[in-house]
Amino acid sequence: MQSVTLIIDKRRELSVKYKKLLENKLSKVFVSKNLISAMKTIQDQEPDLILISDSVEGELGDYCKKIRALTYNMRPIIVAMSKSAELQDRLNALENGADDFLSEPVNSEEFTMRMKAHLRREFESNLDNKKLLPNKNYSIRALKRVLSSKEMWGCLLISIENFKNYRETYTELASDKLIQTFCAIMQSSLNEDDYLGNISENEFLIITNSLKAEKIANFLTFAFDSVAKKFYSPQDIKRGYMIMHGDEIAGMRSGFVNATIGVVTNEVNKYNDASQLFSSLVNIKNLAKLPNHSNYLIERAKLSAKNSVETTSFNNKICILEQDEAMKILLKTILELQGYEIHIVEDFNNIKNQPAVIILDAGSAEKFEGLEVCKDIRTQQEFANTKIIVTSIFHDKELVLNSGADLYLPKPYELPHLIKWVKSFMDEVNF
Repeated sequence: MQSVTLIIDKRRELSVKYKKLLENKLSKVFVSKNLISAMKTIQDQEPDLILISDSVEGELGDYCKKIRALTYNMRPIIVAMSKSAELQDRLNALENGADDFLSEPVNSEEFTMRMKAHLRREFESNLDNKKLLPNKNYSIRALKRVLSSKEMWGCLLISIENFKNYRETYTELASDKLIQTFCAIMQSSLNEDDYLGNISENEFLIITNSLKAEKIANFLTFAFDSVAKKFYSPQDIKRGYMIMHGDEIAGMRSGFVNATIGVVTNEVNKYNDASQLFSSLVNIKNLAKLPNHSNYLIERAKLSAKNSVETTSFNNKICILEQDEAMKILLKTILELQGYEIHIVEDFNNIKNQPAVIILDAGSAEKFEGLEVCKDIRTQQEFANTKIIVTSIFHDKELVLNSGADLYLPKPYELPHLIKWVKSFMDEVNF
């Protein structure tokens, strides 16, 4: 991403000279004659560096103080420039918010090197230590700048799904290597005009040309799926999923990591601010999610007709298949108090209206009747999005999860623990 410098200077010749010294392919420079005209540039571009000349009306120190107050949330580098070389003038500017003071006339080479040093320090202060990528604040700043661009652009929001589960299972060291490998893949697909930044520990932002955006997304999904399996044990590869461990997530079945990418360009919609653009990226990315594979989705022009939009209601249905009569009544009572719609059935074929969650007893230790039922449910397309919690008196976690269960819950279990998982699965199914 281009760095942005703002020069506030009434003098035409010197401001043009400074602009020519600083402007290049990787640095953009704006010039304003006063604070009022500078405000729009500050709001739209969030400059990394602001140069203030004492040619403006009023005291230079007061001007630095006003700029610092107006930019408290972005904290740019402020350099004061003055024809004065007096110590008190220097101290006054530095005390009121300036990071550096230059006495004019200044050598052109020294001026250029000083400004480059300030810009380099500003960029490095916004780097994530592990990934060596710009942090979220800098990425949001990049979105603001791209909105003011007159060129065609495309933004990619990239998320590594199931990353938290991978880190819990394979340790933080392995997850760091996974992230670093993917960062190297992303950087290999970009050139110096593109931007790659960090949003969270497993989310990234790419800003590029609108013509390249879909090609990059297509390459990244292919490349990620090609290398991801190298980060798993042979046992997990053979099984086809991870078994979670730990006090709260023990017995949970988790899919492998995959990359989900949402792509937005300015070819379809015009965005008013960075928050609107980021929300659109999040929505498109969420629509692109697939359970087991990497995928991307790009925003297209909308085609609509009468009654073409369907709205879906919140699915709060829970189906219980339990052999113990007392446990049936207890589960029904407790979960209804949580606001869920409960259906108790004796047979899998009696399940009506696709439930969000099925709580299924695994059966006796000799016959495993419930596990056969779980396998049958998983073969039905209508239950593809339904989460299955299997409770069991026999403690064979892998056997239960291999039947298609999303969670293995050994009996006896604590009801608050079950309620927590029901809520988690409800949110996953509905959102």
